[in-house]
Amino acid sequence: MSKPVVLLAEELSPATVEALGSDFDVRTVDGTDRPALFAALADADAVLIRSATKMNEEAIAASAKLKVIARAGVGLDNVDIKAATSAGIMVVNAPTSNIISAAELTVGHILSLARHIPAANESLSQGAWKRSSFTGTELYEKTIGILGLGRIGALVAERVRAFGVRLVGYDPYVTPARAQQLGVELLSFDEVVAQADFLTVHMPKTPETTGMISTEQLASMKPSAYVVNVARGGLIDEEALFTALSEGVIAGAGLDVYTSEPPKPDSVAAQLVALPNVVATPHLGASTEEAQEKAGISVAKSVKLSLEGDLVPDAVNVAGGVIDPFVRPGIALVEMLGQFFSGLAAGALTSLDIEVRGELANYDVSVYRLAALKGIFTNIVSENVSYVNAPLFAEQRGIETRMIVDTESPLYRNITILRGTLSDGAVLTVAGTLAGTRMVPKIVDINGYEIEVPIARHHVVMRYPDRPGIIGLYGQKLGEVGINIEGLQVAHSDAAGRALSVLTVDAEVPEVILENMRTAVGADVFRQIEIVEP
Repeated sequence: MSKPVVLLAEELSPATVEALGSDFDVRTVDGTDRPALFAALADADAVLIRSATKMNEEAIAASAKLKVIARAGVGLDNVDIKAATSAGIMVVNAPTSNIISAAELTVGHILSLARHIPAANESLSQGAWKRSSFTGTELYEKTIGILGLGRIGALVAERVRAFGVRLVGYDPYVTPARAQQLGVELLSFDEVVAQADFLTVHMPKTPETTGMISTEQLASMKPSAYVVNVARGGLIDEEALFTALSEGVIAGAGLDVYTSEPPKPDSVAAQLVALPNVVATPHLGASTEEAQEKAGISVAKSVKLSLEGDLVPDAVNVAGGVIDPFVRPGIALVEMLGQFFSGLAAGALTSLDIEVRGELANYDVSVYRLAALKGIFTNIVSENVSYVNAPLFAEQRGIETRMIVDTESPLYRNITILRGTLSDGAVLTVAGTLAGTRMVPKIVDINGYEIEVPIARHHVVMRYPDRPGIIGLYGQKLGEVGINIEGLQVAHSDAAGRALSVLTVDAEVPEVILENMRTAVGADVFRQIEIVEP
């Protein structure tokens, strides 16, 4: 059996390759060479990139087998997440890999602005000794304003607090209790901007935050204030900032990110970095050996999890997160229940309840919703189905889903029930559990018929008027074509005198034999169900 192909589209640390291990066929390609990239993507199961490789809709369309796109860094501007999700491709990044590096660079910019370090260095390197030209300011007792108190903003607060500063901040998602832990006084956005001696931005780039610092905000700042952006280009309006710095509206700026990178020669960003009161760096927020290594190792681990069929905590386009070890064995069971359910369904599904009963109700079992939907769609759509796009298929078809958990489970330690309403109003239920110390996945109920059938590759399910000799009828039909019955469960008759049989057979049954069996037993429900093991 061939190994899954992992494509490295950019240079990554040796530790990244080492973290992948020997279970994969690791190949390399220059991700900026589009024809070479497309050719290499054709049989890749995963691709690891940094910032230079563009995984847009065109690249994704060239990726027939791709299951995961891994960005060894934080930003995902070069990945078309919508196209990846539609294709069932998981997108992962390394959201915490560079947070220390970015926080330290922020502090470096603040200190460089306060003490004119780059300009003084440049002057001295040219043979001048102009101490009076570079008189700076202390941070002590100054007000540091932080816009965004997420992971990086919190680290900045922790580091600059040692300078004896006053910390003020704005973040609509941070509670007063959390701000108090950080030693930050929560204020409104406008108050932080107006009061800060050094204003640093740590917000995600969204339509709402793009240009959040513009002419009006810069005009409200102190003339002696400085602004720092190591987060995302475009959070500060570059034209407004150039005007404010040129006209002395504020004292200076520290910039590591730009609207277009690298700045084009005739762009506003290029004019900005040339100003004497600007400290500029070429997007160095994650450019430390430690951050690069952490990012590579992090996404390598995510790729391994993804290709092994697990959900990934750092996946940005799939829910689930960290899965408790007690919950994990049930994922494959629920996925197979979904396949069994769709195999039995005689019409389109309109709503689905995923009901989890027993000890599992005390855990986060939200991943079972993804597993159920993935199983249901596996054999009924032509597209590749994954944990990523299964909810999208449900949404497109108007299928409502609901999770129900209950610790009460009279018959089993744990049981998962899929209960769906079909387009004709009929209700279909399939229930399963993991049995014994070996945790064998079993079907234990179909529409109220109590059975106990280990889930296997090939099943035939039939409902028919209960009478003697039925087993002999279908046994003979199967024997004629050399198909063995490996297991058989017959449930007690219902109120209408109909029995339910579930056969486990050792091969797929030809359609003509299935029709002969159905006719012979007079079945009103007759399905062959093929299970693809997750």
